[in-house]
Amino acid sequence: MTVAATTSGAASQGRAGIFLRKYMIIFIFLGMCALLAIFSPNNSFLKPQNLINVVRQITVYGFLALGVTLAIISTGIDLSLGSVLGFAAVVTASLTQQLGWKEAIYPGLELPMIVSVLAGLGVGLAMGFVNGALIAFTRIPPFIATLGMMQIARGLAYVYSNGRPVSTVTQDFLVLGQGYLGPIPVPIVIFLVVVVLTHIMLGYTRFGRHVYAIGGNETAARVSGVNLNLTKVLIYMFSGLMAGLAGIIVTSRVGSATPALGMGYELDAIAAAVIGGTSFAGGIGTVWGTVVGALIIGVMNNGLDLLSVSPFYQLIVKGVIIILAIIIDERKNR
Repeated sequence: MTVAATTSGAASQGRAGIFLRKYMIIFIFLGMCALLAIFSPNNSFLKPQNLINVVRQITVYGFLALGVTLAIISTGIDLSLGSVLGFAAVVTASLTQQLGWKEAIYPGLELPMIVSVLAGLGVGLAMGFVNGALIAFTRIPPFIATLGMMQIARGLAYVYSNGRPVSTVTQDFLVLGQGYLGPIPVPIVIFLVVVVLTHIMLGYTRFGRHVYAIGGNETAARVSGVNLNLTKVLIYMFSGLMAGLAGIIVTSRVGSATPALGMGYELDAIAAAVIGGTSFAGGIGTVWGTVVGALIIGVMNNGLDLLSVSPFYQLIVKGVIIILAIIIDERKNR
């Protein structure tokens, strides 16, 4: 065998290895779908309505995952997502109630839907701003700052709602979570729009380049003129905005909100981002990878339900998958 042939073979193997590493997450996703198509009872996994339900259900986790992706790329984390979602949800639901505190002010008053939506998004932005300001200006580690906010936001949700569910929302508000645009559910349409906008923001704007720069080497980013404090605040404001949007969508879907809503959702969001290739080492991650990670979480949840696996065992499976994803990430970094 000649040296040229050996070199060519090694190059081909190297390209194949790069291709597999780059698209491994896609192959894993397709493999899961194939297995569920084979083993789900009565081929129920591949039924169109079930597939639509899977995508509709992952939109909430997907919004949260998009937010935490930016935080993880910048070597941060956001543990407050689920609690911010719950706070935004009860605020939004209270402003869309058919009856409630508005009747005491002016009987028959019905606020436009846009007011309640903006209020929910505003709650998310405010919580995110506080997170970002704490991390940027006090140098508190993101884990600690967002852990504190997780408790604060959950407490605010209970205080605001008096610990009670908020229900009887108006019919027009339900369109956001239960409506259809043609054959496609509205939450999926909103999610796709947000995914495209986030991809553009992260891949084609100065802010996106700064996010990657901070995650790659914060000192070098500072020397290069990146405004670290502003960028970090904006990162966590975006994360909070996604939590607020998720709270609005889930409230509209179920027609009510409770102060405990969203508890533990941040774990699925982080899992989706990490499974999708976002590295805890920072500087690495894509929007499309996170979307595939969220789909894997959704397909796994749906498949385990179809196979009648106990919810207790489902928690174990999720934990194992998160650990394996982080191990794979560490091996790639080495």
